[in-house]
Amino acid sequence: MNGPVVVGVDGSPSSLTAVETAAREARLRGVGLHVVHVFIWPNMHVSLTPSPIGPPGGGLRNLAERVLAEAVRHAREAAPDVAVTQDLVTGEPLTVLEAQSRTASLVVVGSRGMGGFIGLLVGSTAVHLAAHSRCPVLVVRGRPDPAGPVLLAVDGSPQAEAAVGFAFAEASLRGAELVALHAWSGWTGRGDDDPGHPQNLVDDAGRLGDTEERVLAEALAGWQAKYPEVTVRRDLVRESTRQALIEASEEAQLLVVGARGRGGFTGLLLGSVSQAVLHHAHCPVAVVRAGQD
Repeated sequence: MNGPVVVGVDGSPSSLTAVETAAREARLRGVGLHVVHVFIWPNMHVSLTPSPIGPPGGGLRNLAERVLAEAVRHAREAAPDVAVTQDLVTGEPLTVLEAQSRTASLVVVGSRGMGGFIGLLVGSTAVHLAAHSRCPVLVVRGRPDPAGPVLLAVDGSPQAEAAVGFAFAEASLRGAELVALHAWSGWTGRGDDDPGHPQNLVDDAGRLGDTEERVLAEALAGWQAKYPEVTVRRDLVRESTRQALIEASEEAQLLVVGARGRGGFTGLLLGSVSQAVLHHAHCPVAVVRAGQD
């Protein structure tokens, strides 16, 4: 898609970092940046005007306008050559940003915002948006100014195909190496059918390893032909998927995952691996849902 990069802001340090990242992403893609602040207070029938006994510049609407203006200033400083538009929208953040995602090429949010519960590592808006957005969502987290390859989580599922394509496109845009990581263990699907027989739970490691190597190769084959300029390093590891991705993200500039993959519970829109890396990765995480344009 050639739509703008959309970034949601709320005045928190996390969202201002997201604005700067979003501005650079827009420049990378050659598109505009649309900065959105969702103004929830009118729906709660709260007075928006300055108090008669307070300063003239007070009031919730003036505060919202200052939040948006500061975000736009950060965006223009980060990428002066990018066209920046802004919008102060009345509504609920998830609903507004989901609507914005219908015409965006990418939606960017910070990992934490204002009003988050103590102990939550990722804000609820970031998690829910990753599950519902109509375009890829970039959650800005981890170390500042990350460098290194683009890291792709590969599980071979049809649901993850869109994430594979997005990762190749990102590696091409950034001139970066692509590390395709596929983690596996000795547990087999047969154990799910008959858990009462332990012999069905563990397969021959060598044979299973060969199978998983084919899964990785098949997931990449068509995309390598489409992006011949991208250097691909395959990383097949016998380890927990979550732990392997979190460790590998220490050296990556971007981690790309699908919203759902193998083994997900019916009804869950965001898989457990995707949720784990949103909470613990050391670099920004892009979540790509199947069926996105």
